[in-house]
Amino acid sequence: MCGIVGAIASRDVVPLLVEGLKRLEYRGYDSAGLAVIADGEVERVRRTGRVTEMEAAALDAGLAASLGIGHTRWATHGGVTEANAHPMVSRGRLALVHNGIIENHETWREFLRGEGYAFDSQTDTEVIAHLVHYHQQQGASLLQAVQQVSRVLEGAYAIAVIDRDAPDCMVVARMGCPLLIGVGEGENFIASDVSAILQATRQVMFLEEGDTAQLSRERVDIFDAEGKPVSRALHTSDVSLASLELGPYSHFMQKEIHEQPAALADTIEGISDLAAFDAQLFGAENAEFAQIESVQILACGTSFYAGLVARYWIESLAGIPCAVDIASEYRYRDVVARPNQLVVTISQSGETLDTLEALKYAKGEGQALTLSICNVPESAIPRASRWVFYTRAGAEIGVASTKAFTTQLVALFVLAGTLAKLRGRLAPAHEAELVDALRHLPGSVQHALNLEPQIRAWSEKFIAKQHALFLGRGVHYPIALEGALKLKEISYIHAEGYPAGELKHGPLALVDSEMPVVVIAPNDRLLEKVKANIQEVRARGGEMFVFADADSHFGEEDGVHVIRAPRHAGLLSPIVHAIPVQLLAYHTALARGTDVDKPRNLAKSVTVE
Repeated sequence: MCGIVGAIASRDVVPLLVEGLKRLEYRGYDSAGLAVIADGEVERVRRTGRVTEMEAAALDAGLAASLGIGHTRWATHGGVTEANAHPMVSRGRLALVHNGIIENHETWREFLRGEGYAFDSQTDTEVIAHLVHYHQQQGASLLQAVQQVSRVLEGAYAIAVIDRDAPDCMVVARMGCPLLIGVGEGENFIASDVSAILQATRQVMFLEEGDTAQLSRERVDIFDAEGKPVSRALHTSDVSLASLELGPYSHFMQKEIHEQPAALADTIEGISDLAAFDAQLFGAENAEFAQIESVQILACGTSFYAGLVARYWIESLAGIPCAVDIASEYRYRDVVARPNQLVVTISQSGETLDTLEALKYAKGEGQALTLSICNVPESAIPRASRWVFYTRAGAEIGVASTKAFTTQLVALFVLAGTLAKLRGRLAPAHEAELVDALRHLPGSVQHALNLEPQIRAWSEKFIAKQHALFLGRGVHYPIALEGALKLKEISYIHAEGYPAGELKHGPLALVDSEMPVVVIAPNDRLLEKVKANIQEVRARGGEMFVFADADSHFGEEDGVHVIRAPRHAGLLSPIVHAIPVQLLAYHTALARGTDVDKPRNLAKSVTVE
């Protein structure tokens, strides 16, 4: 959600800023802008719409400078207008970009109006810019002004500021929203995501909560929340530029769906090397994991559905209670802390604000056993967790998560197996079977991908639909939820997922010939129950689209369409069945002409509450 990039160098940084903003487009945005210090003045270009429109305006304006900041905005305070686009400028002196939400902006807005400041936008960001300028007028340097403002802001933010009267530096601050520094030779960079600066450097430092920093061409000075100088570790990013390019694919979502066999194989590789489940896969000791008596999973969106699948696995294999909460709700209720409960947070980006705040709340309540499952090394949630399991999905650009979801499921399956083993509930022979099933999983997923032509044909039947139901039972019910989420995210068809047994308790009233019903129907112990639910739909004239297994006994008939996935994958079946619902959403959206990778109103990394 929103994106920041900035640079200070001896060369013209405008092309670097534009390229960085293009690489941040996947996060979701509705306007973009640049500001630079050139010839002792702040020059700014902003546009609603795509980065390419802003780029054309920058070229027309002849924008060129060695110091600048850029931003892609996802509207929160104020509508999608050029006046509300970043960067914000205060009194023609300084320009500022901001990710996040300032909760006490109205209080400071009134204060600043009393000091003679006029506001040109509806944003909370303009309040920050004027506050920085106000403190400068009281005699503070740019760094001191940003530090003073940081102490009075309430909410989450990452900010970057440049000043015409300090043309040899840039100042940044971070609280709750990601911000990193890229280190080059005689030039330095800032970004909310490493992908924005990979064309310039791979050497990065991650700012901690409350940090401020001042960058010049030759040095980076970082200060903690108390204003004391600190050092932050320098990392070499292993994100490849190739992973950020489309290659032969039409969309990033399509690319990432087809990358799943490789992403799963990479994630499973560490388990295969051990040939067994072990707490060290999570950076823990077996004795530490053996004390776990229950599990609390916290996540949002697709990651929440991964957690719902994990609950079935953990309770079945390990025999311990598992609760799954939407992270944004968890921290607003009175929880019962259990010293021996494992708190698992799941986040593709590692920066999901609701999940991070839920983790902090859990820790504040005395929950010390914390585990993060994440795809981005050194992101905020893993750093705040005691243990971590990094999935190896690689960069995921499409807003609708695909390979991050299936690799999260692998991590959670390994967690369930490890807990079961350490509780004496997993015999060596059974453990070997589960590890072997993991090794075969990439092949099963590839077989599911081979169903794409049939699924593409199905998508034609969804083009004119406005509503759809997704049904599943047991461990496949969360896959029905995920299928419905994918369809509505990118095709804008209203879709809902239900346990198939709930049909008669309300949703059946919606079923008619215009309501397609998608059914996840693997060959498991609930298959006959699902078949009975299908008959309920058929009796009401509903059209059925059934994802079955090769060994399920389903016959095609009028109004009942069947696609058979590979043979039943046992406990790992939800991962295999996630592939067809991803493909159905993708091809339906494609047929309806929507923006598959950047669906309206949505963002990839949700860093606001």
